[in-house]
Amino acid sequence: MKAKIAAAPYLVWMVLFILVPLGVVVYFAFTTADGAFTLDNITEFAAYLPVFVRSLLFAVAATVICLVIAYPFSFMLSRMRLNHQRTVQMLVMLPMWMNFLLRTYAWMTLLENNGLINKFLALFGLGPLQMINTGGAVVLGMVYNYLPYMILPLYTVMVKIDQSVVEAAQDLGCNTLQMTAKVLMPLSVPGIVAGITMVFVPSVSTFIISRMLGGGNNLMMGDLIEMQFLGNSLNYNLGSAMSLVLMVVVLICMSITHVLGNEDVEEVM
Repeated sequence: MKAKIAAAPYLVWMVLFILVPLGVVVYFAFTTADGAFTLDNITEFAAYLPVFVRSLLFAVAATVICLVIAYPFSFMLSRMRLNHQRTVQMLVMLPMWMNFLLRTYAWMTLLENNGLINKFLALFGLGPLQMINTGGAVVLGMVYNYLPYMILPLYTVMVKIDQSVVEAAQDLGCNTLQMTAKVLMPLSVPGIVAGITMVFVPSVSTFIISRMLGGGNNLMMGDLIEMQFLGNSLNYNLGSAMSLVLMVVVLICMSITHVLGNEDVEEVM
């Protein structure tokens, strides 16, 4: 009884801020402006399929790049002295203390045609390169903003891996690649799964980065959804349908990732 009473505030919070908003989204997704039931909002989503595919591709690319960068960095961080670990952790988290919008504006200043990078290249007679308003700029912005969300879960798992396990694998003849594939990666699966989830979910639904760094030719689902609620379109029903489809796809991707992660953990055990 006491446990139920203690859990009551959390249950009320979940109902008010999760279930109720989700119910509102579902209601608008399957109704017209007059409140009549319809599936037209879902079927109309097919017209925006290229944007949806682009969002998935950009999010996957950003997630893979973050994983490739963060994995060796997290391992090296986990093997540093404790005081050095704290210093590097602070440096990793330092950009997160700055406003998200300001960080993205900074990249606009760097990547634009008259930006700092092109001015530097001009000293060597190179450029100007078209970096802003490209898909690569969008992926770069996502990698920069979400890389800490990949590093921290990986570090949390890797710091718990006993160094003697790594040394034993090396003594048994494993080179760096074999040791990583057969020892480190299976033991760090929970961190990989958590990092992929924390990077992929905000990447696939982002709209500020794609709008500021990608221009009008690299819109993502987040941009289209935002336009339905705040833009000239002002179509809550279609925007809710887009949000619902995106949410379902994200949940499916997360479920697949967690299932694969659990299988890897069971194989190690």
